[in-house]
Amino acid sequence: MSSKITKVILDTDPGADDIFALLWLISLSLQGITEITAITTVGGNVTAESTFWAAHKVLKLLNITGIEIGRSASRIAGNIRDAAHIHGQDGMGNLSDSLPEVTQPDKDIFAQARRADEIIIEQLSQFPGEIDLIAIGPLTNLATAEIKKPGILRQARSIVIMGGAFDCPGNVTPEAEFNIAFDPQAAATVFASHEQIVVLPTDVTNQLVLTPAMLTYITKATTTSKLALFIQQLGQFMFQTNLAHRETKGVEGCLMHDAATIAYLFYPETLWLQRARVEIETVSKFTQGKTLRDRRHFPKTDPNAFIATQVDSTSLLAALLEDLKYLLTSSTPIL
Repeated sequence: MSSKITKVILDTDPGADDIFALLWLISLSLQGITEITAITTVGGNVTAESTFWAAHKVLKLLNITGIEIGRSASRIAGNIRDAAHIHGQDGMGNLSDSLPEVTQPDKDIFAQARRADEIIIEQLSQFPGEIDLIAIGPLTNLATAEIKKPGILRQARSIVIMGGAFDCPGNVTPEAEFNIAFDPQAAATVFASHEQIVVLPTDVTNQLVLTPAMLTYITKATTTSKLALFIQQLGQFMFQTNLAHRETKGVEGCLMHDAATIAYLFYPETLWLQRARVEIETVSKFTQGKTLRDRRHFPKTDPNAFIATQVDSTSLLAALLEDLKYLLTSSTPIL
């Protein structure tokens, strides 16, 4: 594991695998390895309001009150529909009703919440070069921040993105991966803003399958806790939808796409990366949202990204399991 302690903003569209990534990050925060300075939600897997409430309910389940949650900026452009058929209408396997009830004071939170792009601008300005910006949904919020304040994304210590498909088919069109295709103009804006973007594409994340046996390992020590029950039920829901939509090629399990971003920052030894120039197709009828890289042996374009090309899936998933197990068994307050 990396020994660095860092500030992190998580930009997310929960989303079941987003929730597993969020729980992993919370576990690392509990262990004193990182500080979550904000969670910025974005429309994608489900509606913008649903992603906000999903993040809110997860934090409430864990009794966390010290992390600001931002609401999504408006999608810049795109016509891809959401992925509620995979993640449930609430983004949480339709398990919202089993989580802490949203009380009347809570109901005003979404309307009063600050926009995600405002939070990103404020925090990157306040802590230049100190914050790792993890983006595991469409890049709408990051792009909106960059448009409002050009150059702001350069103030991030790193930008780590789950998205794209380079040498494998897309998962939402034949050529495009969901997070990029949902708002391709936003993705193009982000990739034009920075030269050190880290990309975790489906080429590697398709290898990260959480199985029923792994889920049992995480929860067996505390099977009656509300968090353990939620994790079990969410996993079971995702096993069914991943099989139904052939996401895991017939293997019973669910893909942990977004977990790769957490692994890059805190378990970098599990990933191999390649320097490259990445561009986003924004207008083509057939390839809109496609991620393109300069594959020439002697590239003639300046690189702007590091692309993950290989993953030690066994070690990465083992790290995820141990840290989630720690979260479930620790009695130390998270914040």
